[in-house]
Amino acid sequence: MKTAVAPLVHDVPPLPVDAPAALAERWIEKGTPAFLRTVLALFCGGFATFALLYCVQPMMPMLSHEYSINAAQSSLILSVSTGMLAFGLLITGPISDRIGRKPVMVFALFCAALCTIVSALMPSWHGVLLTRALLGLSLSGLAAVAMTYLSEEIHPQHIGLAMGLYIGGNAIGGMSGRLITGVLIDFVSWHTALLVIGCLALIAAVVFWKVLPESRNFRPQSMHPRSLLEGFTQHFRDAGLPWLFLEAFLLMGAFVTLFNYIGYRLLADPYHMSQALVGLLSVVYLSGIYSSAQIGALADKLGRRKVFWGTIVLMFGGLLMTLFSPLLLVIVGMLVFTFGFFGAHSVASSWIGRRATKAKGQASSLYLFSYYAGSSVAGTAGGIFWHEAGWNGIGLFIGSLLVVALLVAVHLSRLPPKA
Repeated sequence: MKTAVAPLVHDVPPLPVDAPAALAERWIEKGTPAFLRTVLALFCGGFATFALLYCVQPMMPMLSHEYSINAAQSSLILSVSTGMLAFGLLITGPISDRIGRKPVMVFALFCAALCTIVSALMPSWHGVLLTRALLGLSLSGLAAVAMTYLSEEIHPQHIGLAMGLYIGGNAIGGMSGRLITGVLIDFVSWHTALLVIGCLALIAAVVFWKVLPESRNFRPQSMHPRSLLEGFTQHFRDAGLPWLFLEAFLLMGAFVTLFNYIGYRLLADPYHMSQALVGLLSVVYLSGIYSSAQIGALADKLGRRKVFWGTIVLMFGGLLMTLFSPLLLVIVGMLVFTFGFFGAHSVASSWIGRRATKAKGQASSLYLFSYYAGSSVAGTAGGIFWHEAGWNGIGLFIGSLLVVALLVAVHLSRLPPKA
């Protein structure tokens, strides 16, 4: 017997928390095999996304030397990827609203892994930048859709936990990408290091494809320009969503700036650390793995508006520690900063899914567009502050971003609850 095809509708609101039991069974409950499969698959997807994106950060000082370019120019190897990812999010989110979540994410992961392998074989700087741009465009298919998939399929009571575990995969991916390449480039070429990351991403893509459950709550939506414009204007009329988009820009811009240029600082006087040791410092991401799940669950319990601003204060405290000279204090500062960032991202991203009642894929795309635009714009702009005033200049730049982010968080905490 053939399954009936779901009718095309303009938009289908999410099931409310008090939905009848027959409808509530469509949600994936915590503790079930489907929940474990979903978490594993999205964990692998997050791992691959961040490993592919940020594996190039430890290479930046080496690329500056090899291609005779400054720190801001070298940062383009990451900024072109995040910039194209941000652009792609405006396209892939609405596409997933029409054709489905899983097919878009699977295609994106395989393409991104292949782009990384090709970039490792490129002989010229411009060729590397081109393939890195294509990588970012490919990854937009997963980044735009993963949060929407979770908000549609996971029971509302467990969205914060599930989102936190997904972001934990991001943290492990970011850590592993930096750690693997940061250590390997002391012994092999950066081309070989990229090949290793590309092959690991291919394995993650296969696991994602085979394990992720098919969508049960997805309903196709129209891709007519008018309906897309209606969704766009609706999100920006919301009292909270535009501020959450701004938070994504500010917080990710601050985070990427710190990790883009900390390597330049630690390789220079007075530390003179090796590339391998700088790469090993990526273990600070372990704090983000813990905080994303724990703070996400805490926000489910206490409320997002009560938890969110505190994570930004933690980031600011960590930044202040990095301004001092003792190496141990710098490392602890990186640890605290990372803990706060992933906690903040976990809370904000799950908040998007609760505030957006329609065109949820588009809402996630707008949030992540701001997120990766912050990475691209601030990550490169920070190079100007590095050249002008060293690490104190970086501290001033990041601190300014965090002050604005904290003011926005206070404003969000005062909004009347919507979800």
